[in-house]
Amino acid sequence: MSSITEKAKNQKQVLTLNEFSKRKVVEHNSLITSIAKMDKTPLKMFELAVSCINTEEPPKDNTVYLSKADLFAFFKVSDNDKHSRFKQAVRAMQKEAYFEIKEEAGKGFKFKSIVPIPYVEWTDYHDEVLIRFSPEIMPYLINLKKNFTQHALSEISELNSKYSIILYRWLSMNYNQYEHYSAKGGRRAKQVESYRNPSISVKELRIMTDTVNEYQRFTNFTKKILDIPLKEINDNTTFKVSYEKVKKGRSIDSIVFHIEKKRMADDNSYKLDDRDYQEDKARKAETEDMLTVQALKSPYTKLLMEHFLLSYLDLTDTKILSGLQAHVYPLYDELKDLRGLNGVKDHLSYVGAKREDYSRKNITKYLKKAIEQYLPTVKRQDL
Repeated sequence: MSSITEKAKNQKQVLTLNEFSKRKVVEHNSLITSIAKMDKTPLKMFELAVSCINTEEPPKDNTVYLSKADLFAFFKVSDNDKHSRFKQAVRAMQKEAYFEIKEEAGKGFKFKSIVPIPYVEWTDYHDEVLIRFSPEIMPYLINLKKNFTQHALSEISELNSKYSIILYRWLSMNYNQYEHYSAKGGRRAKQVESYRNPSISVKELRIMTDTVNEYQRFTNFTKKILDIPLKEINDNTTFKVSYEKVKKGRSIDSIVFHIEKKRMADDNSYKLDDRDYQEDKARKAETEDMLTVQALKSPYTKLLMEHFLLSYLDLTDTKILSGLQAHVYPLYDELKDLRGLNGVKDHLSYVGAKREDYSRKNITKYLKKAIEQYLPTVKRQDL
């Protein structure tokens, strides 16, 4: 039988530290609104493992592989006791952690209790850790044709409270729908805005955070479930969230959240325009280099050259290439899915013909604006 390391190399599922910034966690909304019967460490480890799943090519035997070194880096653990703490986390995940999922079924509801990761394997002489998901949890991680949410693994890694993670996932679920229907249409304006300003009853919030029998004084509940987690979310993610209490009679009946995304700087590098969210220089340079390499290999770069939208001089500018790879090429992928590669070529032909001189100063911004204006039209035509 081959070693864990050999299996990992064969399946190319090992998560590397450099990939944290681009890893996404994709989950069905039923899982996000379920009750996570676990503390923050198993929940974060679950999110980390989920980020390794390629939904287009689901892992064989429901198995993914992580690097122990990168696992410790994800949790920011560097002390001498890290291996015993890792074992404790695995033990907690397998013996105490599970999801309670409630789904509509016929005239009522179906309730499921699922241990998400029943098997973990590692050795003391190899770096890789094998993680195997339960078959019952997999439909919520790979059958994602509708009602699913995507969020950034790098933001989850910065959250150190179970309630922060639960709220962040739920807020992401709502804001993703706001962005989706804002671009695609299919919902009334009022309903679209409700996704950016979602409401949840206090009863539902207590159930989702598993605090039905905890923090009975509402001031304690507000502090532990809202104030402290939202401060952590605001300090460590791209969300800026506030809330208001809605009364029914004398009691607080529900909570309305107001979600905003922090603004981006208006230049080719697309740096966050909030000083609290500036990455350190080394990480920026590493990310920029990685995106530049990807852009140079992308077929879209060749197409831009063919339509005279990029010059050979532009190919030496890492800010232009990294900006294209991060913010323009994903939109071209959407267009390609809708109209095929010829659809992308037709769009670039039109953009090239309409190009003004001022666009040469900021080609990334120009191309991003052009595809952002064009995509909603294509999507409306397909409704």
